[in-house]
Amino acid sequence: MAKNLYEKVFESHSVATLASGQTQLLMGLHLIHEVTSPQAFSMLEERELPVMYPERTYATVDHIIPTSSQLRPYQDSLAEQMMVALEINVKRHGIRFLSPEKNEQGIVHVVGPEMGLTQPGMTICCGDSHTSTHGAFGAIAFGIGTSQVRDVLATQSLAMSKLKVRRIEVNGTLRPGVYAKDVALYIIGQLGVNGGVGYAYEYAGTTFESMSMEERMTVCNMSIEGGARCGYVNPDQTTYDYLRGRECVPEGDAFEATVEGWEAIKSDADANYDDVVVIAAEDIEPVVTWGITPSQSTAVGGTIPSLGDFAPDEKDTVEEAYRYMSFEAGQPIAGTKVDVAFIGSCTNGRLSDFEAVLDLIRGRDLKVADHVRALVVPGSQKLRREMVEKGYDKEFTDAGFEFREAGCSMCLAMNPDKLIGTELCASSSNRNFKGRQGSSTGRTLLMSPVMVAAAAIAGEVTDARELFKIQA
Repeated sequence: MAKNLYEKVFESHSVATLASGQTQLLMGLHLIHEVTSPQAFSMLEERELPVMYPERTYATVDHIIPTSSQLRPYQDSLAEQMMVALEINVKRHGIRFLSPEKNEQGIVHVVGPEMGLTQPGMTICCGDSHTSTHGAFGAIAFGIGTSQVRDVLATQSLAMSKLKVRRIEVNGTLRPGVYAKDVALYIIGQLGVNGGVGYAYEYAGTTFESMSMEERMTVCNMSIEGGARCGYVNPDQTTYDYLRGRECVPEGDAFEATVEGWEAIKSDADANYDDVVVIAAEDIEPVVTWGITPSQSTAVGGTIPSLGDFAPDEKDTVEEAYRYMSFEAGQPIAGTKVDVAFIGSCTNGRLSDFEAVLDLIRGRDLKVADHVRALVVPGSQKLRREMVEKGYDKEFTDAGFEFREAGCSMCLAMNPDKLIGTELCASSSNRNFKGRQGSSTGRTLLMSPVMVAAAAIAGEVTDARELFKIQA
């Protein structure tokens, strides 16, 4: 019987049916970091349990690590405690630690693909919501909670119910100045933050087929913001070309044989889906969020929608967003003053994200507005070294951006990179929740890296296509 990729991967990793009716699902790769693992390790210690397959677990530090200086001990005592706990636990259990000292550190969803740990047909989990990123490779990847981190450390498996699958087709060519982040925000805007509950999202169509791996990672990263449990793209030649030669990927003839296996897990042409959504790429404009959920967004040339545009069960959240963001219905989003600009995160902290910005500011004598604090934060130490070798650090600093060390930074502000008071941030990250960026009254507008750069230079939300004279 014809099957989609999710069904094939889920079934091939099924160990048993549990008394609850759930499936015991083997996890091929477990990624851990410093925030959700300490309690999980403590629970193992209480039960005197070992890590079952330490070779299938990789650790890094990303959420709490400072990006201005990574000298130890960290000024934040809690961050230092988390780091020490991680160092002790990985040593005790024989887990490979991608540490700052070895120059392997980075955001967990950046270093996994960089190393080639993330591969088609895998089941992947991590104690982080945005583990869906890894679905870009044709894996099914889940964010899990601390108790589940414990379960995977102890058994290398999870108790899970099978999801429905929605195929989201985007066809056509994106307009100049429209990026993968805009595609992700547009989908969430159309389907809502709860639209994907109970679903895996399969992203398909000619638009995704033409995307790079880094662009696909951006879209899959945001799946969780649309309520989906995971999101994936079927592997293809773009996937295989990206993986070839990476540290954890087979070489030579073994690679070619592995690719044959990867080909087999692709969705069958006549596979069935529980739902299909079709979107035309040319309908997508640069998107900016205006509210406190990723679905509260508008095209950059649009206005804040009125209360009457929403369903009754959404109106309380919309009114809360108006108050918190200090916006009014009918107000244009363009022209909104920004105080901070952040380019980075597991959503948009990869090489192509930064190069897209530099391609537009290079040679134009454009500078960050005087009143804007602008941060550029690479997703890994490896990427940072590459950017420095290319001279990108100097190009960014010459334009008025702060070029930082690798880390999660201002995405969630569990480190010194925080908003102050009611500052408003143009951010390339993934969440615009209340207080998300470190201040209980701070405000976040999500957008693509190029749109963030445009806002930083203009000092206000602006259409990057106009500022940078991007030709249609």
